[in-house]
Amino acid sequence: MKIVVQVKLLPEAEQAAALRSTLRVVNEAANWVSGVAFERGVPREYELRKHTYAVLKARGLGAQAAQHVIKKTRDAYTTLKANIKAGNLGKPGSKRRVRAESKPILFRTEAAQPYDDRCLSWQYDVQTVSIWTTAGRLKNVRFACSPDAIKMLREHRKGESDLVERDGVFYLIAVCEIPEAEVYEPDGFVGVDLGIVNIATTSTGYRAAGRGLNRHRKRQLALRKLQAKGTKSAKRLLKKRSRKEARHAANVNHIVSKTIVTTAERTGCGIALEDLTGIR
Repeated sequence: MKIVVQVKLLPEAEQAAALRSTLRVVNEAANWVSGVAFERGVPREYELRKHTYAVLKARGLGAQAAQHVIKKTRDAYTTLKANIKAGNLGKPGSKRRVRAESKPILFRTEAAQPYDDRCLSWQYDVQTVSIWTTAGRLKNVRFACSPDAIKMLREHRKGESDLVERDGVFYLIAVCEIPEAEVYEPDGFVGVDLGIVNIATTSTGYRAAGRGLNRHRKRQLALRKLQAKGTKSAKRLLKKRSRKEARHAANVNHIVSKTIVTTAERTGCGIALEDLTGIR
C-alpha cells in the first residue's frame, strides 16, 4: 500500500530563492513541452522525449530533471484523457470539455516537480536533504516533521518525492510503501451515519456535533466580503483564508474519523457507512 508523507522545508534565504527559481524554470519548460505535445497530437513519452530532451538540456536542466519534466507533462495528458473518457469534463461539445481539448495543458509557476534518488537524498539523523536546483545542488536544507513521519520515511520511503510551494512555503511530498495489513473477520460492525448538523453519529452512542465547524464556516463566509474589493492584497488574503478553512475542516474530520476507527479497533469491529446511493 502506498501512502505519502509531507515534510516542511526550512531553507535559508538563498536556498529558498534557488528552489523558487527551479520550480519556475521547470514549469516553464513543462509548458513548452506541453505545447510540443499538443502540436504533435500528444505522442508517446518515448517519441515526445526525442523532440524535447535536447532542448531541455540546452535550457540548463539536468538529465533527470529533463526526464521528469517530460514524464509529468505526458502524465498530465494521460489524466486529462482519462477524465474526458469518464465524462468528468462534460459531454462532447460542452464548454468545459471543448476548452480542455482546444489548448495545451498549462502548469502553474509553483506546480509540483518530481525528484528521484539521483537528484534528492535524505539525511534523516540531522533532518536535512540534498536537492538539485538550477543553481546547483543544495546541501543541508533543513526540514521539519513529526517523529512518526521520520520513522515512516526511514523505513518505508520508496520512489519519487515531489517538491511543491504553497503560499511561499516549500514542502517535499514523499511516497512510502508499507505492507498490506492482515485481513480479519470483524466481530460485528459500528454503524456510522454522516450529516451536517452532526458530522457523524455511531451505533455505539458517539456523536460528533457539527455546530462548531458550521460556525467557523459562517465566520469565514462573512470575511469573504473582501472579495468585492478586487485588489491584489484582498485576493491574496482570500486565498490564505480559504486554505485555513480547508485545513480546519480537514483537522476536525480527521479527529472524528480517528475516534471512530480507534473505537472499532478496540472492540474488534468493522465500520459500516450509510449507503447514499440514489439520494438525489
